[in-house]
Amino acid sequence: MERPGPAATSRKTTRLVDIVFPGATNHHGTLFGGAGLAHMDRVAFLAAARHAQADFVTASCERIDFLAPARLGEIIEATGRVVRVGRRSLGVEVELIAEAPLTGERRHCTRGVFNMVAVGTPAVLPPVPEPAADDGPFRMADLVLPEQTSHYGSLYGGSALAMLGKAAFVVATRQSRRAVVMASTRRVDFVHQIRPGDMAEVEAWVESTGRSSMTVAVRLWSEDLASGARHPCGSGEFVMVAVDERQRPVALAASGA
Repeated sequence: MERPGPAATSRKTTRLVDIVFPGATNHHGTLFGGAGLAHMDRVAFLAAARHAQADFVTASCERIDFLAPARLGEIIEATGRVVRVGRRSLGVEVELIAEAPLTGERRHCTRGVFNMVAVGTPAVLPPVPEPAADDGPFRMADLVLPEQTSHYGSLYGGSALAMLGKAAFVVATRQSRRAVVMASTRRVDFVHQIRPGDMAEVEAWVESTGRSSMTVAVRLWSEDLASGARHPCGSGEFVMVAVDERQRPVALAASGA
């Protein structure tokens, strides 16, 4: 895929992507409802803060019905968009989708509106934005919290690497529809700090493929939610290998991708 240019940093739908690991599941082996709500609230905050460049707290969420489960090992994707704006508050509609990594089946788990109230709000909140096309490379965002920072008060390098590796895993899985593992990272450079309270956003795309491997390029950005200022913070390449049930490399062509 062609490397995205500067236009790829323009604002799109805010998207938080994660993998359902054992620590987030209940005794049925599906995503714990509270963990799902936490993801939804997090992306609602990011969408609200990016829209108004103000700080927000969650006032309420409207009725949320869980229609389908997200199972252990699946990809979950929470997207948020501002749908209504008042004087000091706004509503963010959040959708939660589960995706089976090997088949690509996507299930609508739930949708709900989170009512967010601005703290120290500007005089007038911006109006509801026009829908924007969401093309370009894969993107996933997250809020940087204090527990992810080092003793220097910035995002810990290991936390950043985990975010980059997760993006590489999702992109490689979607490309191959195979189980994939990380074989190596060719190089990762960090050039700018990310502070707690900032949004970290990763862009990722498959740069090249081999018989059983994929090289995934990643780019890390920070965004100051109070000003909208964005900074390139790092970049790198991860080599992901498709494997079978015995963890042996398998030809990508066999996946039918």
